[in-house]
Amino acid sequence: MPSFSPPRNQSGRSTRSTESNSAEDHASIAASSTSNGHKELKKPKSFINPLKAIKRARSKARLESEDKDTQATTNKLHQPLPAFITPPSGSNSFLNMDPSSPSRSALLTVRGREKKKTKGTSVPPVSFLQSEFNLDTDLERMEGIIDPSLIPQSTNSLPISGVGLGEASTSYYRTDGRAPTPSSSSSSPPQSGGPVFRDPFMSSHSGTRGREGAIDYHRISPQPVGPTLPPPQLVSRTSGAQNGMAGWKAPPSWVSGDQPEPDVSSSDEDEPSANRRKSHGRAMISRTQPSQVPDTRTYKIRVYRANNEYYILTCGLNTTVEQLSGKLNSTILNPGEREDHRLYIKERGRERMLAQTERPADIVRRRLDQAGYDVADGLDTLGEGDLSFLMKFVYKSTVLGPTEEDMIFTDYRNVDLTNKSLRTVPVILYGHAEDIKSLTLSRNPMLDIPGDFVQLCTSLQELRLSNMCIKKVPQSVQNFTTLMGLDLSSNRIGDINDIALYRLPDLQELRVQNNRMEKLPWYFPRLHMLRLLNISNNKFQDVPEEVCRMSGLEELDISFNMISQLPDDIRSLQRLKVLIIVGNRVTRLPDSFRHLAKLAVLDCRRNSITELGGVSLLPNLEELLVGHNFVQALDLSSGPLLKRIDNSHNDLTQISLAPGPVGRTPVSLTYLNVSSAKLSSLDDLALGQLTSLEELILDRNKFRAIPESFGELSLLQSFSCSDNLLGALPSSIGRLQKLERLDVHKNNLTEFPSALWCCGSLERINMTSNLIAYIRPPALCPASAAPASNLPLVGAHESALSSTATLVPTLPDRKASTAGSVATSSRPLPPLVKSLQRLYLGENRLGDDALPLLMVLRELRVLNLSFNDIQELPRPFFKEFILLEELYLSGNKLAGLPTEGLPRLSKLEVLYLNGNRLLTLPQELGKVINLAVLDVGSNGLRYNISNWEFDWNWNFNKNLKYLNLSGNKHLKIQTWQRRGDREGPNNELLERLAGFEELNQLRVLGLMDVTTTLAVNIPDDTEDRRVRTSVTLVNQLQYGIADHLGNREYLSMFDLVQPTFREKRDEAIFAMFGRSHASPHNTHISKFLHDRFVSTFAEQLKALDLSKGESHPDALRRTFLKLNRLTHDHLFSAYSSNVSGRKMSQASHRSAGTLLGSDAVGNAGSASSIGASGIVAYFRGHHLYVANVGNALAVMSRRGLAQVVSVKHEPFDRNEITRIRSAEGWVSPKGLVNDEADVSRSFGYYHLLPIINARPDVSSLKLSELDEFLIIANNGLWDYVPYQTAVDIARTERGDPMIAAQKLRDFAVSYGSEGTTMIMVISMAGLFSSRGQEKDHPLQDVELFSPPRRNRKDEVGDNETGRLDPEIPPPVGQVVLAFTDIVNSTHMWDVNETAMRTAVTMHHQLLRRHVRICGGYEVKTEGDAFMVAFSTVSAALLWCSSVQMLLLDEPWPKEILDLPEGREVRDNGGTLIARGLSLRMGIHCGSPVCEMDLVSRRMDYYGPMVNRASRVTNSATGGQILLSADALRELNVEMDDPLQASTVDALRSFEPEYIDVGEKKLKGLEIPEVMTAVYPHKLLGRLHVPIATEQPAPVPRPEDALESGVDDLPPECGGVEMPGEECSWTPEQVRELAQLTVRLQTLAGGRVFRPLPVRKGSRAQVIAPADADYDRFLYSDLYALVPTVSERPSEVELLGLLNFLLIQLEVSVESLSSRLSPSEVAADIETIKAALAVRVRSGRPLDPETLQQVLELLS
Repeated sequence: MPSFSPPRNQSGRSTRSTESNSAEDHASIAASSTSNGHKELKKPKSFINPLKAIKRARSKARLESEDKDTQATTNKLHQPLPAFITPPSGSNSFLNMDPSSPSRSALLTVRGREKKKTKGTSVPPVSFLQSEFNLDTDLERMEGIIDPSLIPQSTNSLPISGVGLGEASTSYYRTDGRAPTPSSSSSSPPQSGGPVFRDPFMSSHSGTRGREGAIDYHRISPQPVGPTLPPPQLVSRTSGAQNGMAGWKAPPSWVSGDQPEPDVSSSDEDEPSANRRKSHGRAMISRTQPSQVPDTRTYKIRVYRANNEYYILTCGLNTTVEQLSGKLNSTILNPGEREDHRLYIKERGRERMLAQTERPADIVRRRLDQAGYDVADGLDTLGEGDLSFLMKFVYKSTVLGPTEEDMIFTDYRNVDLTNKSLRTVPVILYGHAEDIKSLTLSRNPMLDIPGDFVQLCTSLQELRLSNMCIKKVPQSVQNFTTLMGLDLSSNRIGDINDIALYRLPDLQELRVQNNRMEKLPWYFPRLHMLRLLNISNNKFQDVPEEVCRMSGLEELDISFNMISQLPDDIRSLQRLKVLIIVGNRVTRLPDSFRHLAKLAVLDCRRNSITELGGVSLLPNLEELLVGHNFVQALDLSSGPLLKRIDNSHNDLTQISLAPGPVGRTPVSLTYLNVSSAKLSSLDDLALGQLTSLEELILDRNKFRAIPESFGELSLLQSFSCSDNLLGALPSSIGRLQKLERLDVHKNNLTEFPSALWCCGSLERINMTSNLIAYIRPPALCPASAAPASNLPLVGAHESALSSTATLVPTLPDRKASTAGSVATSSRPLPPLVKSLQRLYLGENRLGDDALPLLMVLRELRVLNLSFNDIQELPRPFFKEFILLEELYLSGNKLAGLPTEGLPRLSKLEVLYLNGNRLLTLPQELGKVINLAVLDVGSNGLRYNISNWEFDWNWNFNKNLKYLNLSGNKHLKIQTWQRRGDREGPNNELLERLAGFEELNQLRVLGLMDVTTTLAVNIPDDTEDRRVRTSVTLVNQLQYGIADHLGNREYLSMFDLVQPTFREKRDEAIFAMFGRSHASPHNTHISKFLHDRFVSTFAEQLKALDLSKGESHPDALRRTFLKLNRLTHDHLFSAYSSNVSGRKMSQASHRSAGTLLGSDAVGNAGSASSIGASGIVAYFRGHHLYVANVGNALAVMSRRGLAQVVSVKHEPFDRNEITRIRSAEGWVSPKGLVNDEADVSRSFGYYHLLPIINARPDVSSLKLSELDEFLIIANNGLWDYVPYQTAVDIARTERGDPMIAAQKLRDFAVSYGSEGTTMIMVISMAGLFSSRGQEKDHPLQDVELFSPPRRNRKDEVGDNETGRLDPEIPPPVGQVVLAFTDIVNSTHMWDVNETAMRTAVTMHHQLLRRHVRICGGYEVKTEGDAFMVAFSTVSAALLWCSSVQMLLLDEPWPKEILDLPEGREVRDNGGTLIARGLSLRMGIHCGSPVCEMDLVSRRMDYYGPMVNRASRVTNSATGGQILLSADALRELNVEMDDPLQASTVDALRSFEPEYIDVGEKKLKGLEIPEVMTAVYPHKLLGRLHVPIATEQPAPVPRPEDALESGVDDLPPECGGVEMPGEECSWTPEQVRELAQLTVRLQTLAGGRVFRPLPVRKGSRAQVIAPADADYDRFLYSDLYALVPTVSERPSEVELLGLLNFLLIQLEVSVESLSSRLSPSEVAADIETIKAALAVRVRSGRPLDPETLQQVLELLS
């Protein structure tokens, strides 16, 4: 069928006019742009318009009225046509459709059948076209349609550069590709000067798309009727089963160019920016905010041809594709090209044709913005460059497509056509359509599926249409009546109202995640067969009410929306089994939740849930995931089927097991995770009831002990309780015969318990970072502790260990020299000997005497004894561990290795000996043939190559992959110098031994600080090998590097150190690039980033425009972005198709998913494995700039406090989720971007760009002397070692950064890190010391055998505290004492004991940590009060200020924060000034009596000075620091003392404010004290805003409180109640107030109180007077009516009773004033006066004025 097309000019290009802006003009151009002389015909847009008059849109109203008479429809369709278009008789034109025509009859038949749809019948739709037709297209004879004389002949249609095009593009175009007419009617005459084409079939009101629910037939392919076969010429090259399609005829929808105009856009680019419809409820982060003023700038874009040539075009933001078409034809196409060309865009591994209304320049701008670029980067010019890493415009012929060779299938049941650039269904599938069960068309530019193909697919059950950029669901989908699964995920669908999915009777699964939906269609409850619905990652703010009416739903995923609550109607989902609501804002689960009787899986992680409500009432619940919420209590009483509970990362303080209505005990619970909570204890009874547990995780809590009922968990296989405060393991642990894994690292265990020897299945024990000094020998084991399995045994124990005897005698303590007798003993050994394979005992106190017992564990594969006190290994040590694969002995005091048995370690692959005292290594080490990893760094190795017969040489171990010799400052590696021909053979041998050429598998070689005279024998640095030969001093910055290959045999991380950057001695760069868990091919991207960063950064620094305010962070950001582009070009260069010398970037951009899995980078499994995190630290003088992407982070130690100076880009971060969603990405419940990547920003991942971009977060810091060192590491460290712990570990070795880095590496391995780990430690002390370079020069002679500095952990019972600086000796003579006290702690203990137990533990840890850091001596604690001694006032005040600031950041239990005393308080400027526990602190100095306590062995202080210091503290209020006059004088002196400069500088960093409180009398002391209150500047608001009240109110000055006359009343109590403060009321005064209350209450009742007379004798009866008037008086014993008050009540009791009595007084006064007159109460006027004094209180808290008035009345 020929198409409407104006005549062409001589060049063969279609013409276009620029003078007409009418709708007719644009419509004619759109219709004529595809005529190119091709024999296949094309239909114009108007071709489908008559269908609008034949078939009405199927809206909701239409569906409800189908049962009406169809006569009205018949009359409407039979309207007469204009005479000039009446078809000739006998023609088969589609216009000739009278009621008698077959087409019309078929139509009416179909509509009649649709009424019976409810009966279960499903009739395939019948197309409106019955046969071929011929449309007259003779332009010479089209009178009334087009005037050929008005068609212009020029080919230059529109200006393409400058402002001209921008002005031409300001017209608003409809999204359907047609321009609106200047007037309201389409029949208005056309303007002169343009092609006059009028569509006679178009209604004057073409508003179909404007009606909600209407169908846009411009987007529907014609649907020929009847099963047909493809013509032979289309299948001539196929064979086999494909040859059976002979005689098949192609439907009209296959004609080239016959596709509808695409209704797609890229983030709504098809609408003008000034009129863009706002998204509803969509949060979007954009650095390039659209201006209110239209952007009139012109943008440059690069357009490619199919042969990879490109052209630069200049256009405005609002220039559409339609406006560009003319210029593209005239500029790009050759004169002989006559095919129809269209503009395509390739991005994110997919290709699609741009709609005529889309704006290419705006697409470029948006993509650059999403990729991380700023306006300052020149968005208008960046498009001129190669952006193929992000997107690519291609102008190519529409007849091009996949070749038939690419369309050969072997399986027609499951057809996968993902990313084939298809615009329609391949021809070959028509002949096999009935065999297709599953069809995947994802990532194709297809907008619809031909109806004839739909009719042939009679067995299709699953259809996937994801990642297709569609806004509307194809209409033909509703005709797949056999469909059971439909995937529409990752598109741009705003609603699915236009698609009648209810016509799919068997639809069971519907996935529409990652779209833009805000509501669901009304008909959803009709989908009775739907079982799975995934609407996650959309824009729902509430659960759609339609969902609650889908009674058949079994699995519902509504994750990552904006839902804040679940409706009560959710109870209607009676068949629901799986509910996933991850990443929403839900705060509570409704009570109706208990009605979900069949719910088996509930995943509500990462919400704001505080309580679980009726979850425990669900009878069929099997899995409960509530991690990362705010749950405070967990009730384990649930249904009998509950198997898994994940309650990690909550504010959990209590676990209970109360009887429940469904199941009294969790009899089926096998998995319980309550890690990262705030638990301090477990209920003994509750733990013993969990008899089915197989895995229990209690990590990162505050447990001090595990109950003995732990032994009842007979099925337990894995127990993890790391990072707690355990002092010992329960003795009942020996009864756990199925326990396989025990992890208790980072606790305070003091011994290896003897009960562990009885665990017959235990394979892995991790007790790293404890206080274990000795190993308990095995004792008597229960009968059930027999070995669980018969493992292969070696040696003399074979017969003994096979014995079933369970009585194991205690092995005597033996010296190392007698260890052999233990190994040859014939006595039966405990079950643990037979099962244990991995033992981690690093960082303990083990000495040489602990090794004999360990040598019994002959099944060990991994043994970690690093950082203990081992000085010598027993001689048969290696002989006993012949199965050993990994051995870690770092950080001990070893001076040598035993040689006996060393060659027998045939399976040993990893040996760590760094940080010891080794001078040489034995030659026998070379006989360990499988040794692959050897670290002997930071020793005292001296090597003489001539002594190779006795000393070890690296060339002896040919399989070495990792060799670290760094830190051996006296080691020299040099080439062998020949000494004459007489030594010929030896010369050749020594030459080989001096080099590394024979180590072919070597991946890492560390030679830092090692003398290498010549570099000839040192291997080069390549992608497969990392060689470090530098010194460890860079620009006065001393640093160290340590890494670990993990379970990988290849490199995935590269470090970078650049001294004297840009030839400036004050500039240096430290960086690392890579991933911890990566594929072998990831090394390409890591190495490229390593090689190109320095030069790229230097270029960007040079290009900074300082006049525009650009600075170093801008250069870092641009460097990261440019490197990401350059890396893409590097990876894809092998596929460049331009052989004419153009840049590699001109290569045809294939999908990243296909390319990265090909030979470009090897055979990588998928594109998701190609990516790299990166972090850069740029030192410039005393300024530090840190930029990072991914999970490589930097942490700085500022006086011992860890400060994170980078940002972890994890997908679960809410800000990152918003950015990802705005770039059309999504986050899965597993925390992966698009279910692939575990980071939200990174280098690489080009198939996910710009969802994952390389825009870094940049931090800028001004360094000071308080900044000690910087730790840079990848997630191999940070995923296992907390930031503060890493700082504490590195501080123990901060004098040697190399040892610090190695120590951190070893700890990461001990804590469980298995991937590649890389760590840098950079000391910044040299920046502030003129002697730093001489002092810290790495090659300077130092004492080689100085052991790693230890902090006398023997004297400390806490492992965390033991890592800190040693405690100072107890001060004597002039001493500074500081006292602390928690405000209102008694009341808080009474209200919530469990939460206070955790809070006080956190309080103690914080205070003790900073006592060490600030140089204090902990004297003692009494309850929650601390007494600390200092040598200087400045140190004491620094400690107090640090604690007051850090209390605000502690993760307090939520129960504490909910109390009035612990809730957050902010000042008038919004600054946080109070949160959690509140401390009052006081400082006083003097000369106390100093005596050593004989029991505690610690110094204690006595005397008047101590008493005065305590009273000063009692005078302070919550959050206040009080200094005595003596302390203030000493402080003024110390501020100018150069010896205290470091402490004073640290103190000044808090900017302390000193407030004169004045003179105050201290309780029990005669002489008053002049005191000064001190506040850190950020907490100065505490002076004006009360921090312990529910409603803050202004407080008077301290002088006002002193003038109130209330002795010792806290100065900030004016108008507010300060719980826990001293009260001046005596018990007797309280009793008098109670008596007054009784009198007033009686008076309010209408009578006057009269006490009974005093009894005369103990047996005398008390009777009322004879003349008693009971109508006017109440006679009773007064003391029987008042509450009992003890003689020494607590402050809390006293204040509580006072408040209660005053409330009673207020109530009585109000009642009295409403009922009585003054004359009726004259008899008790004094009582009334007292009552009126409290009436003005009006419900306010207790205040000093009220107390004073009442006291005066009582006196």
